[in-house]
Amino acid sequence: MNQEEAAQQLALHRRSIDEIDRRIVACLNERANVVEFIGRIKQQMTMPVYEPKREDDVFRNVTENNPGPMPSDAVKRVFERIIDEMRTLQRVRMQAAKDAEKES
Repeated sequence: MNQEEAAQQLALHRRSIDEIDRRIVACLNERANVVEFIGRIKQQMTMPVYEPKREDDVFRNVTENNPGPMPSDAVKRVFERIIDEMRTLQRVRMQAAKDAEKES
């Protein structure tokens, strides 16, 4: 492989990564929409945002269904971050709803 061929291959694979990244963002936003719905239910039922058992279920689900090549411990770390951000979103939305309720 020469420099030009290498550059073409890199460009091709980087375009693939860009497309995959856009799909990941779409999936994260889809997940966030569901999290917001769950947050509304939790708020109505005065349930806590943080549910350690549910998070363990999520980690088990993603690691047991990971075919690789990404190691399961890496997948778990990614999902720890995703869950943390989703929990933050849920708290922010729940607080905004409380604030709006006070104003009305």
